[in-house]
Amino acid sequence: MNVLSQEEWKALLAKHQGLCISIFMPTFRTGAESQQNQIRFRNLLRKAEEKLLAGGLRPQEIKAMLEPAQALPGNVLFWRKQSDGLALFLSADLFRSFCLPEAFDELIMVADHFHIKPLLPLLGGDKRFHILALSQNEIRLLEGTARNVREIELESVPKNLEEALGYDESGKQVRYRAGTAGGSDHSAMVSGHGAEIDDTKENLLKYFRLIDRGLRDLLRDERTPLILAGVEYLFPIYREANTYPRLIEEGIPGNPQGISTDALHRSALKIVSPYFQKAEQDAVAQYRQSSGTGLTSADLGEIVAAAVHGRVGVLFVASGRQQWGTFNKESGAFEQHRKMGTSSEDLLELAAVQTFLNGGSVFILPPERLPDTGDLTAVFRY
Repeated sequence: MNVLSQEEWKALLAKHQGLCISIFMPTFRTGAESQQNQIRFRNLLRKAEEKLLAGGLRPQEIKAMLEPAQALPGNVLFWRKQSDGLALFLSADLFRSFCLPEAFDELIMVADHFHIKPLLPLLGGDKRFHILALSQNEIRLLEGTARNVREIELESVPKNLEEALGYDESGKQVRYRAGTAGGSDHSAMVSGHGAEIDDTKENLLKYFRLIDRGLRDLLRDERTPLILAGVEYLFPIYREANTYPRLIEEGIPGNPQGISTDALHRSALKIVSPYFQKAEQDAVAQYRQSSGTGLTSADLGEIVAAAVHGRVGVLFVASGRQQWGTFNKESGAFEQHRKMGTSSEDLLELAAVQTFLNGGSVFILPPERLPDTGDLTAVFRY
């Protein structure tokens, strides 16, 4: 799994039965280092077993608890689908693994709750994006970051236009020629006979609506920008069919068939880099415009309470910082601790996760880029 939905975050944050195991490790997709993925994972499982023994569990209990994870080293398909990092969470009542675009440091934690701190950059600052490469003969969906790109397997999307239109059943084909304002013609996307030119857009819309419907479930928990790659006259037709709210206006022109994923990735980076910069700039501008209205704050206690109750619309968190303390949702009691104690939690982490779960935007930035002093600043919804 490559996306942590709100439901997954809630599952990880819930109270679980007994001890909880959190495993983080970097993973490699190709080269000699990729052969070490399973070995590294087995070593971490051995360390988990040692920690569980030290925690008082009996060998039979440990065996039963680790059984789902013990099956992974021999799962060839699982390791073929790796991204930059693997996060795995295991307890007596939950097992989740995530292949994520984040190169985690190797870490294993055994406690009475899951350790989610390494996941925080994925709440809003991961700068991922998707590329949808459209052509007559194939559809590709790519997931990219600043460093890497990978193809995502599509299961409920038609493989090509022929499959979408059900040619095998109807025996019909469509002829397509799209004229430009200057009178020249684009290359035919679909050639053949049996359909009138007036049916062309209708058939393309059918094709694109089927693609959009297939992507809807796949991307439903995503907040990433989507970039189209294809012949330019397809862009407005696809936008008419599209329901994904973060489709970028600018696309990658030209037939993507035969174009490498790396080349598409380089073209997409030129488009999304200003997009990510603008999102941060707009959020900072919103904070500054709202200053003095009562809708902004740099007060830690006020922001934590507002985040838990769904009042934070935009949150800025200083990367690499911790603020220890406690917050009681029922009573509203807030305590800040000078250092980590047995009852402490990272209040920055709490505010970030709660803002995300309540639909707010989270920006994890270097401390000097925050719009105000302190490690946490926010724009309130009301």
